[in-house]
Amino acid sequence: MVTNAVDKPSQMLHLIDQIQRLGIDYHFEREIDEQLEGIQKSYSQLDHGDFKGDDLHMVALMFQLMRQQGFNISSEVFNNFKDNEGNFKKSLITDVPGLLSLYEACHLRCHGDAILEEALPFAITHLESIDEMKVSTSLAKQVSHALKHPLRKGLPRLEAMHYIILYQEKPSHDEVLLTLAKLDFNLLQEQHQKELGGITRWWKNIDVARKFPLARDRIAELFFWMVGAYFQPEFAMARNILTRVTGLISILDDIYDAYGTLEELGPYTEAIEKWDVDAMDGLP
Repeated sequence: MVTNAVDKPSQMLHLIDQIQRLGIDYHFEREIDEQLEGIQKSYSQLDHGDFKGDDLHMVALMFQLMRQQGFNISSEVFNNFKDNEGNFKKSLITDVPGLLSLYEACHLRCHGDAILEEALPFAITHLESIDEMKVSTSLAKQVSHALKHPLRKGLPRLEAMHYIILYQEKPSHDEVLLTLAKLDFNLLQEQHQKELGGITRWWKNIDVARKFPLARDRIAELFFWMVGAYFQPEFAMARNILTRVTGLISILDDIYDAYGTLEELGPYTEAIEKWDVDAMDGLP
């Protein structure tokens, strides 16, 4: 599907966006990178065929996908959507898909992207005031969710779960993509559950609840943090190590915040800074 859309930039961008939102893009990293690299090389000549340079939705979507993939693309591509007085055109107010894509693109702005600093409040104001009777139910839900949780600030697995539900409500959804996304989500969730089971057994075996009743019992929460950072199957070892390390650091943090006195924490800090097992002999 990805390679078949190579000569149709608009179709290609939509497909990549759907694949990423459904949480299955990690299976197609090379293909996506190749297609976006090809679009980057020719985007100045893209105003032909199914891609129009005056289509806010497509330009903003291209900008978003390119930026989040690490390609250098200037925010000046949005100058086309300003009038002679330097304001965003009034005709954009009714373009809900375009405003939504612009809103998401604004969250990938860098220092110096003045036009995106202007565009964000413009997009928010008009997205908040859309007439839900004039747009599809799925688009209204997508706008409502995006205003609370911009894609750039979301946790990948949670965003995928949300979008799978939204995507299947769209009459135009692709059954192949939807089936793959559901299978992938469930299989990966099962792997995460098994990993958490192993970490929980380790946590219980070191008897944290009895030895450190002062500490928060938050190992599942900490594992969830790591899934937010590295959800892909191949990072199981990273999740395992980082959850354990963060669990132990959390105990140290609670000793400082909720348990030790000022007099006790002085030598305790010195012992940690020495990073020598013998330093614990002088601790209370």
